[in-house]
Amino acid sequence: MFINYIAALLICIGIYTVLAKENLLKKIIGFSIFSNGIHLLLISIGYRVSGVAPIITDIKTTGLSLFVDPLPQAFVLTSIVIDLSITALAVAIIIQVHKKYKTISAKKLDNLRG
Repeated sequence: MFINYIAALLICIGIYTVLAKENLLKKIIGFSIFSNGIHLLLISIGYRVSGVAPIITDIKTTGLSLFVDPLPQAFVLTSIVIDLSITALAVAIIIQVHKKYKTISAKKLDNLRG
């Protein structure tokens, strides 16, 4: 499916940004792009062509239709909340690092260790 290629592209862009960039804010943005790619991949796993919601209203028609898997959607919703908390914590840490060291470059912070 085409959506899997988009998810793989987002994952690759996120990994590249986290590994290649020096700026800590760019690393956080890369982490967000990476996690959104993972979310998109998980949602696409649960997708069914012409699938219906897994709500049984009539017993006669439920055997003929394919249901969309709700489990990946629940996992992604939980993961979005966790990613939001991690991002907020990382930004708060970067703000404190900038106040103390006047830089947000990972290489300059590494040189400060002595």
